[in-house]
Amino acid sequence: MAKLRRNYNKNSGVQSSGMITKVGVFSLILGALYFAFQKFTGGEPQPADVVIEDIPDIEATDESDIYYLPTTSMGEVVKHKYYAMSYVEKYEQPEWVSYELTKDRLYTKSVGRTNDFRPDSKVRTGSASLADYRGSGYDRGHLVPAGDMGFDFTAMSETFYMSNMSPQKRNFNGGIWRELEELTRSWTKKFKHLYVVTGPVLTEEMIGYIGNNQVAVPSYYYKVVLDLSEPELKGIGYIMPNEVSDRPIHEYATSIDKVEQITGINFFANLMEARLEEEIEKEFNTDLWFTDKKKYEKRVRQWNRR
Repeated sequence: MAKLRRNYNKNSGVQSSGMITKVGVFSLILGALYFAFQKFTGGEPQPADVVIEDIPDIEATDESDIYYLPTTSMGEVVKHKYYAMSYVEKYEQPEWVSYELTKDRLYTKSVGRTNDFRPDSKVRTGSASLADYRGSGYDRGHLVPAGDMGFDFTAMSETFYMSNMSPQKRNFNGGIWRELEELTRSWTKKFKHLYVVTGPVLTEEMIGYIGNNQVAVPSYYYKVVLDLSEPELKGIGYIMPNEVSDRPIHEYATSIDKVEQITGINFFANLMEARLEEEIEKEFNTDLWFTDKKKYEKRVRQWNRR
């Protein structure tokens, strides 16, 4: 079998996100206030519009020199501490977000939702704002799910940058998209370590645009997932319309190659030798990516009806 390529190639086309500001005392104070809130109120903050505009950028670590990023990008590559994205100014959202998901992290529940929605100052052209979504009828749909990042305050807070949001219909965001996110966490707990890339399909016609910044409302979203653990190396992709659905998850499954053809994005070239990449990305087997009948039934009966 061909060897996996695990060394990040700095000449692969991944761009620098520019100057990174170090975390200051303010971040420590913010974290202390958050945990004090948890302690004395007995829960996490719930209001949807908690906005903190002046949190300083979080210093990137070696982890942000991410060797598994897609090798194609029509936007600005922005690296946060626990994920990276390609932000496309024309659409005011990423074409992809990329990150690792591990079993250990999912079993480390340190923090709840921070709900600190705010613009992303690392996006040089400026990201979408909270005001763009108000009154639009669309959810601020996370691309990197908050539920994947509960192991660390910084990781959780990073998911609430407005650059990580995309306008989603409510019963899609809280329905089949939610089910796919939860299944991805279940797969990670079984397979231990997955690579995940998610985004809107920006090559298809948009539903419309919202807000002063003209944030595009995508017609479709995709997710690709790769498992390189032995003995069963495997990958799968999903493309879903931005609408409520009563159909089972597996009906939206496809190969990673197909998602690449539709989006124009090359997802995992830095992770594998060419022959192995071709083998894994051209095939998919839904039997290897289990679903949950009870979760599906709950989606159809409850989540889709909200």
